[in-house]
Formats: sequence, C-alpha cells, structure tokens
Amino acid sequence: MTDTLNALAHSSSAYLRSAMHQPVRWHSWGDDAFALAAQEDKPVLLDIGAVWCHWCHVMDRESYENPAIAAVINEHFIAIKVDRDERPDVDSRYQAAVQAMAGQGGWPLTAILTPEGKPFFGGTYFPPEDRYGRPGFERVLRSLADVWQNRRGEALETANSVLGAIEHGESFAGRSGTLSISIVEKLVSSAVQQFDARYGGFGSQPKFPHPSAMDMLIDTASRTGNERVREAATVTLRKMAAGGVYDQLAGGFHRYSVDEQWIVPHFEKMLYDNAGLLSNYVHAFQSFVEPEFAAVAVDIIRWMDECLSDRERGGFYASQDADINLDDDGDYFTWTLAEARAVLSNEELAVAASYFDIGEMGDMHHNPQKNVLHSKRTLAEVAAALSLSAEEAQKKLDSAKSKLLAARRERPTPFIDTTIYTSWNALAISAYLQAARVLDLPHARTFALLTLDRILREAWSETSGLSHVVAYADGKSPAAWVAGVLDDYAFLTDACLEAWESTGDRKYYDAAAQIADAMIARFYDQTSGAFFDTEIQGSKLGALAARRKPLQDTPTPAGNPAAASALLRLASLSGEKRHAELAEDTLEAFAGVVEHFGLYAGTYGLALLRFLLPPAQIIVAGDGPRARELAAMAVARYAVNKSVVQFDAAQLAVENLPPALAETLPHLSGFTEPVALVCQGMSCQPPITEPQALLEALHSAV
Repeated sequence: MTDTLNALAHSSSAYLRSAMHQPVRWHSWGDDAFALAAQEDKPVLLDIGAVWCHWCHVMDRESYENPAIAAVINEHFIAIKVDRDERPDVDSRYQAAVQAMAGQGGWPLTAILTPEGKPFFGGTYFPPEDRYGRPGFERVLRSLADVWQNRRGEALETANSVLGAIEHGESFAGRSGTLSISIVEKLVSSAVQQFDARYGGFGSQPKFPHPSAMDMLIDTASRTGNERVREAATVTLRKMAAGGVYDQLAGGFHRYSVDEQWIVPHFEKMLYDNAGLLSNYVHAFQSFVEPEFAAVAVDIIRWMDECLSDRERGGFYASQDADINLDDDGDYFTWTLAEARAVLSNEELAVAASYFDIGEMGDMHHNPQKNVLHSKRTLAEVAAALSLSAEEAQKKLDSAKSKLLAARRERPTPFIDTTIYTSWNALAISAYLQAARVLDLPHARTFALLTLDRILREAWSETSGLSHVVAYADGKSPAAWVAGVLDDYAFLTDACLEAWESTGDRKYYDAAAQIADAMIARFYDQTSGAFFDTEIQGSKLGALAARRKPLQDTPTPAGNPAAASALLRLASLSGEKRHAELAEDTLEAFAGVVEHFGLYAGTYGLALLRFLLPPAQIIVAGDGPRARELAAMAVARYAVNKSVVQFDAAQLAVENLPPALAETLPHLSGFTEPVALVCQGMSCQPPITEPQALLEALHSAV
C-alpha cells in the first residue's frame, strides 16, 4: 500500500473510496480516463465490483494492493474502477461482454478494453499467481499488454464482435407472439418443472430467491386453485424461512444459498432481495392465510428498520456485508457449540441446539465447528423430544434467540453501505406499504411515506429527471448527478401509485403521472417500441453505446415489463389511452421470445396478467372501525390486477380523484357511512357496507 492517494479519493462511492490508497493509479469511469487511454495508446483495465462483494475485496488485497502487480498495471494500462451499484448501466453491458467471452460473469468483473471502451478480454476473479485452475493475474496482464502491442488486429476484431454481442443480448425481435394467457401458463409451467419439492426453490445449488416469479406463482395459485403451483410457492417460502439463508436471529435474508437445502448462504444482505421477499411473504399471507408468512414479513421489517434505514430522514440503505475481513466467512452470523453454550443456560441450549441444529460439527468449510442457524425440525418435534410442553419450548427458544442476538451484537458488525439508491428504495417503499395494509403496521406506512417524500424532494426534478443516487454513504447528496436508469423510473412510478392507494393523497398520483411521462420521453423507443435501459440522449461512452432493452429479471424486476406494468396501473386511473397502448406495445415486443426465459421472466408474467385481466378497483370510503374492517377485507387475497384505495371523510371529494376514477365515481362525496365500492372498467357494483358481503363480491370480481 502507498500513502499517495489515487483519483478515487474524489469519489463519493464507498466502494471506490475503499481503493483510494491502492498503488494502482485508478480512475473513475468517465471521458477523461478514456481520453488518457487514447492519448497514451494503452488499453483500459476495467474492474467492476461492489462494497458487499467478498471476492472483490480478495482481489483488491491480493492484486491491486500488490506493488509489483500495480506497477505492471500502471505501466501498460489505464485502470478504471466502477461501483456496480452506482452504475448498473455500465455493469450490465460489460457483464454481457464477459459472459459472451468467458461463458459466465459475476463480480469482481475484470475486462480489458480498447481506448474506445470496447472489450477484447474478460473474466471475473484472478488470483495473483496460477492457482484454483486459473491463470495468475500478473501473467494475464503481461500477456494482454503484449497482445495490444504486437497483435492488435486480433484484439480489435474481438472487441468489435463482442460489442455486437452486448447489443444483441437484450435487443429482442419477438413480435411474432400474441399476447395471451398461454404465455403466463408456459412461464408458470417452466417454474413448476424446476421446483424442488423436497427442499423448495428451483433447480439445484446454488439457489437464489426469485421474487417476481414467486408473485406470479402466488397470483396463479390464488386465481386458478392450482395445487401444484400453490405447493411450489408455499413450500419454497417455508423452506427458505427455515434455512440458513434466513437470519434466524435478526430477520432478513442473505443473498443466496450455496447448497440446495438453503443452509449455507453467501452472507451479504441486499435491500432489493429483502424488499422482493417481503412482498412475497405478504402476498402469500394474503392468499393462503398462513401465520408463518406474516411472521416472516414482520421479521424482515424488524431487521430493515434496525439495520437498513435512516430513521430520521427516511431512506433504505443498500446492503450489509457478509464479512468483517477477508479471513472471515460469515463468522458474525454463525456459531460454534461452545459459543452458544457460553451464552445460554443448559435448558435454553437444549432447545436451541435441537431447533437450530447446533452441533460440534457445523456447516462452514473454513471452520467446521461453525454452525449456520437453521431449522430442520419443528418446535413441536423439539418439545416432544425434550418432554416439554409447546409453551415451555417456545419460551425457552425465544429466550435463547434473544440472548444469542444480544451476544452477536457485541461482535464487530459487518459494514453497512448506507448509500440510498432510487430504484431499490422504490421496491422497498412498495413492499412496506403493502405490508402496512395487510398486516396493520402503521409504523411501516409512516416510514415508507417518509422515504418516498425524501426521494421525490431530493432525487426528482421535472427538468433533470431522476437521479439514481439519493445520498451516498457519507449522508451527502451526490456532488455530480447520477442519471437514473429505466428501473429508477419504473419502480418509482409504481411506488407512487402504491402510496396513492395507501393514502388517497392526490400528490402521489400526480407524481406517478409526471415520472411516467418522463420515463416515456427519456427511454421509449419510438421507432421499434419498448424501453431502452438508459436515456436515449444519454452517454454513449464505451459499451454504453450498445442499446439494451431489458426483459430478464436479474434478480431485480426487469425494466421493460416493470415499465409496462406501471403504465397499465396508471392507465386504469388516468384514462390515458397512450399509457395503455405503450404498455401493450412493450409487452408485444417480447411476446415471441419471453416463454424461453421461464423463472427469469416473472415480472413479464405479472405485467401480462395485469394487461389481460380487467382491473378491479376497490374503493373504501369513510372513517371508524367499520371502514377499517372493510379495508382489511378488501386486501384479502393477492391479485396482480386488484387495487384497493381508502379515503377518509376529509378526502371524499371528486377533485381528489384521478380522471378515470372521477368519471366512474362522480358521487363519492355523497356517502354518509363507511362503504366499499367494487369497480371494474367504467362501472361499479352497488355500495357495500358489510365486510362479508364485500368478500363475496371480491370472489366474483377478482
């Protein structure tokens, strides 16, 4: 390491700033770095990673902090480091390039580019010397420097073909298909065929959550009564919640499981995963009324409230690291039997060790004594084995969990990236608002609205559009505007509509309409249809020149179907034919190819259901206990085409309504007692005052 700072000292990103003392002469992504590469006739070494990425930090320590390797880089390359969370537009393109060249991508992403930003070599992690069946990084660098000097024609030929592969990867010509329910049925069938009936989830190891696909399965099972689809959804949710991929003490999910049983995870926790899974558990509780699902949802919120949110100003943080340092592998989250024994009484240990499968031999390769807490047996089985009543077993388990969590909090805590990203926050806002309504959690509603108000205030401008970054880890607003991508606009439009439904406050509907119109103006392809992931007039530096129209969930919802869904949701309120037409056109653009994406097209399946099924709007008007009873009944059963709006007495004025709803309900202010109205299209059923009658009306409407 050196005391001389490189250019990353001027970055706002926590990930980039962590490399500012490295002897590599790093540059941030931008025109200046590529101009320098052209001026010095050097290729570009591109490193893309994230603050939560374990192997990114390993490569930093082994290679980029190694003076000998840094000297090779500084002599032969212009080095650029990118934070993939800050610049998803850059990451997505070079991931596609490395997948085309190496067969797989991931982080750290390592690529060698021409001075124009075209990649001609790529991979992920490279060790400093030959090992793990991988060539040593210094040898790779010297070889590629020689290619640039002596075989440049080969490099340029590769670069040109790879850039074409980037663009082709998500520029589909799928208009040969027809928009029909059969597409959804094929997507659902594909997921069910991959369902692991023994352990839950889909396929074998590693296993990832698929939140959009899960919502598609929950909607389908609820709407059709298909038991196999219901099993795929509910077994997966139960097995994940019992596994080590779920933090059994603090709540919240780790990123994915390395094994098929959901036991040993990659321990980092991501905001987007937990937002998506929170929605899944809420929707599953709505439809199947299993208390366990509600309990997991409340537990996710507990962890997000405590660890992943700015309680004062609003805003959800981006992630929590897996590790304390590079010699650690989830030690903060795992336990030896001796560590558990030191914290618990003998009676508590007996219950906790049996329930959480804590033994002398654990689950972790780096330390076989370390146990990942997970449940292989029910508490009833544990109680029976220990001759305890259910109440005694529950009491001792609760006490053990409390003590273990308190002891864990005394350990050094993995780093939390407090950067606030617009798109991920929008997903969390929507999930919190859904949970607040279904589970009666007013504090979740309050925080979601606080966060949304902050984003609209600090990251949205009618002239400049949306910023992808609301605030960095130092708590400061971006010094330089980070242009929002399609996800930011689509997810935030949806979050604003969720807020309007939750509050009846017209300002959120108006914000949704403004952001959606900006999304259309900035991203929609007027020539060929569908949405680009970056602004039409945005930067074309390097691989950003490649135009992409995302269809595949990665694992956040894909931008195009998310945009279509938001526009359909808006159209049912605005009455704007253009919104519905652009949504339809976007879905048609992929109809001929989407069935091949299976699990990874869950967002498309949900958007298509929203398009094909008539929107059902339930309006609850009035105050008091009866109004709350009606509202609670209205949210029973999840359906993608259902929306529930509640107005208190002060809001019962037609001018508060969006245009289409105002036309449907011109006499809303005339009701003197709490009522529910079930509306489809431009007509509503007669007012309903009894909760049971509302439930019966919903069965026929949704």
